[in-house]
Amino acid sequence: MDALTIYRIGNWLYRKRIPVLPKIFQLIIFFMFNCYIPYQTKIGPGCKIGHRGIGVVINKDAELGVNVLIRAHVTIGKKNSEEPAPIIGDNVTLGDGCKVLGDITVGNNVIIGANAVVVKDVPDDSIVVGVPAKVIGTVKNA
Repeated sequence: MDALTIYRIGNWLYRKRIPVLPKIFQLIIFFMFNCYIPYQTKIGPGCKIGHRGIGVVINKDAELGVNVLIRAHVTIGKKNSEEPAPIIGDNVTLGDGCKVLGDITVGNNVIIGANAVVVKDVPDDSIVVGVPAKVIGTVKNA
């Protein structure tokens, strides 16, 4: 069992308005996998987390599309408490240790390289790397 499977149980309980249990599942994820995936987060079907979710941190207001691959030590969060969290599109790969921060949108079919720091919108079909992340190519040409 991985962190995402436990998250899905907690999220289902949350959507059914069952009290207390979603928070318990969130704590189980934290203690078992050393990651933070709140039960309120919207994560689409087909998403996968590498290495059972070790070190992953996702803001509760973030939204992830379908078939997103999240590798170890990824952070998806806000820059400050007042702004919206990132929105991640469909078929996105988030490389090991990357950070996706702020009120941004990551398009569909995007690859974000390891340790990249994404602080600006990313268009569809892009490959981004670096600090701060920059588009270096397109997925169709890769």
